[in-house]
Amino acid sequence: LWSWTYLWTLWFFLMLFLVYILRVPLSPQHRPGLLSMFLNTLTPKFYVALTGTSSLISGLILVSVSHLRPLLGGVDNSAPSTANAAGGEADSSRQSVSECKVWRNPLNLFRGAEYNRYTWVTGREPLTYYDMNLSAQDHQTFFTCDTDHLRPADAIMQKAWRERNPQARISAAHEALELNEYLFHSSSSDIFCRCATAYILLAEEEATTIVEAEKLFKQALKAGEGCYRRSQQLQHHGAQYEAQHRRDTNVLVYIKRRLAMCARKLGRTREAVKMMRDLMKEFPLLSMFNIHENLLEALLELQAYADVQAVLAKYDDISLPKSATICYTAALLKARAVSDKFSPEAASRRGLSTAEMNAVEAIHRAVEFNPHVPKYLLEMKSLILPPEHILKRGDSEAIAYAFFHLQHWKRVEGALNLLHCTWEGTFRMIPYPLEKGHLFYPYPICTETADRELLPSFHEVSVYPKKELPFFILFTAGLCSFTAMLALLTHQFPELMGVFAKAVSISCCCS
Repeated sequence: LWSWTYLWTLWFFLMLFLVYILRVPLSPQHRPGLLSMFLNTLTPKFYVALTGTSSLISGLILVSVSHLRPLLGGVDNSAPSTANAAGGEADSSRQSVSECKVWRNPLNLFRGAEYNRYTWVTGREPLTYYDMNLSAQDHQTFFTCDTDHLRPADAIMQKAWRERNPQARISAAHEALELNEYLFHSSSSDIFCRCATAYILLAEEEATTIVEAEKLFKQALKAGEGCYRRSQQLQHHGAQYEAQHRRDTNVLVYIKRRLAMCARKLGRTREAVKMMRDLMKEFPLLSMFNIHENLLEALLELQAYADVQAVLAKYDDISLPKSATICYTAALLKARAVSDKFSPEAASRRGLSTAEMNAVEAIHRAVEFNPHVPKYLLEMKSLILPPEHILKRGDSEAIAYAFFHLQHWKRVEGALNLLHCTWEGTFRMIPYPLEKGHLFYPYPICTETADRELLPSFHEVSVYPKKELPFFILFTAGLCSFTAMLALLTHQFPELMGVFAKAVSISCCCS
């Protein structure tokens, strides 16, 4: 099938043939007389017809390019890549739908201690209503169950998670704790569980510092462990007990993960790594929280690159879902081996070594998965606070990754320079990313819409691929517009345009 290269080549040879046929009329000695005679014999109807024909041709080209772009861009008939070969067309469509799914940000900040402080300082809201509504749905899914109405404090918290007003949620959490404390002292402590979810809400939204949040999460941990042990013993007594145990498991995992994040933010990184490792061993099946991404970030802070590689070896698998953290961390490790001595001039003279080629391929792989990240890592775009939810391969995921990992790229000497020299080469391998991919499935078309819902209005959403018209269409539109303008001027001022044409032809002959 033809590509743009063939079309431009054909057009070029047609122009050469036309110039050859008209070489005698276009010669300098014949040009002034023939041109003036030609212009004087033309009628206004000719110019109107010429303008209409040009407009028709331009419209046909626009329609053809918009509908036949996959054909003009060429179809890769070679063997598909490993990722694409794993599934057929049905798998591709399912993957496209799953990649448009919104995920919980594994490194999301604390509302009270971080997001609210940003609002106090700048007067801007870093979270959108859509993002907070998704968080409310997550809280209702993870922290509630069908038997909550049997326990007064949990019934209050069930309503609190649905409340939109932050102050109303905080008041409801305090009310639940007060009621819980009263019932705890008036009943047997062996059969009564404290309300851990109330402490979670206060730690997330009322605490104004990470230290305060950590204290509240420690209280939540004490309450959550008691509820978990009790529901673990009763989980086989019926469906309701099983649902309650599943809820208590989610609550306990969430508390331990947030405590590990508090330790990481307070500088106790080794303690945070230990807590994350223990949590992943204790609950290996709960991958929905993506705790391994928290672990990767903490290990990079410790510069424990061997441990980072071990984690990647487990989670960077073709059967597991990818993320920007996985792909770009793998690229960082490959770049670390060669970036300190990498020079574009030297590489262009002697070619890339095997290690350099591996690093470049890893960067191309990461950029294909999420093309928005490099602009934030290279500080070509300003960062904002990451949202509570992200869209994989979208701008929201790029912000969340760069917000926490930019410092790790800066710490590796030459890594950002290598990224700067090589990341744009990815787009030469996937000229039409919405129609076919290289190592991953085609880039989903839903990212821009979802990112605009997730990110605040003051942020300029990064769009990929850029919706730019091809040069051929722009050239044709400009040529037709110029022809129409000449036709209009010649129709309105025929004598003046005749004089102008003679002047132009004489100046061309003199030159």
